[in-house]
Amino acid sequence: MAKEFTDSNFDQEVLKSDKPVLVDFWAEWCGPCRMIGPIVEELSGEYDGKVSIGKMNVDENPGVPSKYGIRSIPTLLVFKNGELVDKIIGAVPKSLLVGKLEAQMD
Repeated sequence: MAKEFTDSNFDQEVLKSDKPVLVDFWAEWCGPCRMIGPIVEELSGEYDGKVSIGKMNVDENPGVPSKYGIRSIPTLLVFKNGELVDKIIGAVPKSLLVGKLEAQMD
């Protein structure tokens, strides 16, 4: 199951992670977010132990999305070694997300 990232746990869970991290920025009212949500959940199971995958509700956690300039959702950010390495905007096919994750695995 995908983790829940918040403004308060973001540094520890994402920036200090020893694995690549995929963060899905979403909101309850966002239709495309509901389309990509199940894909993010699938990936969290498939990459368990290899990639940390989680979601951040932008309505409940305004700090981190503001820091990273999140203007539209869903936006997915990929981090590695505490650095932002990739950005995906909009509801995209699972195959595109798999490719982005595979590119960050050692």
